[in-house]
Amino acid sequence: MSSKELVEPKEQLETCRRRALSDPSSSPWGAPVLFVSKKDGSMRMCIDYRSPNEMTIKNKYPLPRIDDLFDRAEGSKVFLQDRLEVGLPSAQDREEDIHKTAFVTGYGRYEFTVMPFGLTNAPAYFMNLMNKIFMDELDKHVIVFIDDILVYSKTIEEHEEHLRKVLEKLRSHRLYAKFSKCEFWLERISYLGHIITAEGVTMDPEKVEAVMEWPQPTNVSEVRSFIGLAGFYRRFIGGFAKIAKPMTALQKKGARFEWTEACEKSFQELKAKLTSAPVLVLSTFTGTSSYTVTRLGKGWVASSCGTTR
Repeated sequence: MSSKELVEPKEQLETCRRRALSDPSSSPWGAPVLFVSKKDGSMRMCIDYRSPNEMTIKNKYPLPRIDDLFDRAEGSKVFLQDRLEVGLPSAQDREEDIHKTAFVTGYGRYEFTVMPFGLTNAPAYFMNLMNKIFMDELDKHVIVFIDDILVYSKTIEEHEEHLRKVLEKLRSHRLYAKFSKCEFWLERISYLGHIITAEGVTMDPEKVEAVMEWPQPTNVSEVRSFIGLAGFYRRFIGGFAKIAKPMTALQKKGARFEWTEACEKSFQELKAKLTSAPVLVLSTFTGTSSYTVTRLGKGWVASSCGTTR
């Protein structure tokens, strides 16, 4: 490990101990630790919980579809993004399961007293918790995706009131935001890989750049990864499935990998479509609307009348 990676465990362990989030452990369990660089230059300590995850009964609590979340913010002009701290007092582990969270560092073995992200059921558990906390605010002025909170408002005055309510609820449930990850009073915000403004939703340029720089796939695994990344923005690309068909055919069971001219055309066309994708205007769901269905009933378009759109 680098000198920076050697310092990080000690500092992060001290922070967890000070906040009563972890304790020294004598557990027979011991997940390995690795480090990933973050955008701000700091290091994220990642714990490999694959072993306990394989033995865990999965929590089927649903996560919201990202596409559905953005429609709620129609007409909003002021935004706040709030990222919660990981490993929180409100997400307590069961006493009999605490030893399974043990992880090994150069400074000894430790275990979490709260549910850390990395465990297979942590996202579902936390999503359930957040939905309960913000049930009265959801679909009105709050969007939540696991630990990412978006507060949206049509006016500054409304935003002040919405912000106060959200912070009060977080405090009452002993949930705390990471200040360095919070962005206040914004007219343009990056959230869940998208840029949201009063005009609508666009793709995050950083994500698009990653797709544009993707080299030609040389095996099925790389094809699957590319389609997965590009497919994150499929709502911006008309006929995505048709364009990607030559590449998706390579993923069929028993298919021989052969990068044909059709595959290359599909690959380049998806990249081109991403660079020219439109701004998606958020629907108002008010006024006169019409629905156009294709003759075969395989597709439809919703249209609404308005004075400005």
